[in-house]
Amino acid sequence: MTPPALALVGAWTELRERAVRILRSSTFRLALLYVLLLGVSVAILLEFIYWSTAGYMDRQIEATIQAEIRGLAEQYRQRGLTGLTAVISERVARDPVGSSVYLLVDGELHLIVGNLDRWPVELPDADGWISFHLRERGPDRSEEHEARAQVFRLRSGLRLLVGRDVRDLEAIRAVILEALGWGLAITAGLALVGGWLMSASLVRRLESINQTSREIMEGDLSRRIPLSGSGDDFDQLAASLNRMLERIEALMAGVRQVSDNIAHDLRTPLTRLRNKLELLRAELPDSGSARSLAEETISDAEEMLATFNALLRIARIESGSRRSAFGALDLVPLAEDVVELYEPVAAERDQRLTLERGGPAWILGDRDLMFQALANLVDNAIKYTPVGGRLGVQLNVADDRVRLVVTDDGPGIPSELRERVFRRFFRVDDSRSTPGSGLGLSLVLAIVQLHRATIELGDNGPGLRVVLGFESWMVRDT
Repeated sequence: MTPPALALVGAWTELRERAVRILRSSTFRLALLYVLLLGVSVAILLEFIYWSTAGYMDRQIEATIQAEIRGLAEQYRQRGLTGLTAVISERVARDPVGSSVYLLVDGELHLIVGNLDRWPVELPDADGWISFHLRERGPDRSEEHEARAQVFRLRSGLRLLVGRDVRDLEAIRAVILEALGWGLAITAGLALVGGWLMSASLVRRLESINQTSREIMEGDLSRRIPLSGSGDDFDQLAASLNRMLERIEALMAGVRQVSDNIAHDLRTPLTRLRNKLELLRAELPDSGSARSLAEETISDAEEMLATFNALLRIARIESGSRRSAFGALDLVPLAEDVVELYEPVAAERDQRLTLERGGPAWILGDRDLMFQALANLVDNAIKYTPVGGRLGVQLNVADDRVRLVVTDDGPGIPSELRERVFRRFFRVDDSRSTPGSGLGLSLVLAIVQLHRATIELGDNGPGLRVVLGFESWMVRDT
């Protein structure tokens, strides 16, 4: 894949991950709740506006119809049926296709006068109001409209219908409904866009805090949460967290300084003591209890020196200063050197140490530190595996990750203690009688964290399985 294509795929992947983070964020869920509440509120408001507008027009039409009915009733009282028929004929002739509707029929529903062809089949309500469909007159007119009218019974079985064509009202209602629908949709859309932008801003601020937290957990205690300069709640929270981190860094530095000073100050007199014991042993006879005691004391002094050297080495690694020596490192030849170094030690205990490897396993790292870490793991495996046991070192590359695995068939480590074994000077009770200071896995953990890798302890069934996971250097290089 070409570099531009890789860049495009990377940009698309990053954009998709950012969108997923926003959709899963609590701020976006709150924004959706806000959109829902806003939508319901706007819908209620628009429904009220529609009811008020359409209701007012309905009342206006009914008032117009009732005014016409009062006029016709007055004509009927004064002039009788003849006068009523004349008035209706005059109004129909004056506006044959107008919005007014008139129909006077006899008891058999036969047309007497009006601008309707027949009596509507719909039944009126208790107040005499009726709604029906009105077809336009003419050979080329087949369109139907809604009409609203009131029905009266006159003497001699006559029936009178007076109403209005409400096509204009229906058109206005449709326009109002469409406008209200678009208004609701635009309101919801703007609310969603605003919620998305607000969520994106909050997720971006939270991601900066999370990124700083990850860097601090990887050992860089000098990192601080960036401030936006707005002085808002997030800035105040970030400022408080930064002050807390400064305090923690100062306390950690003080503890490390005390530990380093103790280790450094005691290493010198211990070295002098060991040298004096060497001179004393040289002056003692080759046999005798005094020489044996001197040799045991020298061994104890060397063990204490090893402990102090390990403490100082861990302190230097945790300070992060060794990252300047990082470079492209193939773990395959490094693992071969470690296995070759420890094969004679394993053979003395009748143990079998094997190496399984595939192709090159490139990482970004420090060769000396990685050699020390792998050597510590293999040394622990040999130390705690019984005579005749099997040990293995495996290297594989999968899913852009390099995995370095050390296995044995010894007693293993109980699952409840696998997190605690990385603490300084911690030792499983069953291994108290085995020589060591309890700093081996602490040193391995410091090296792993410096390389921004992962370490997992698992069950090998039986025995212990230690897995170191690194990001492949080939991925970084690409």
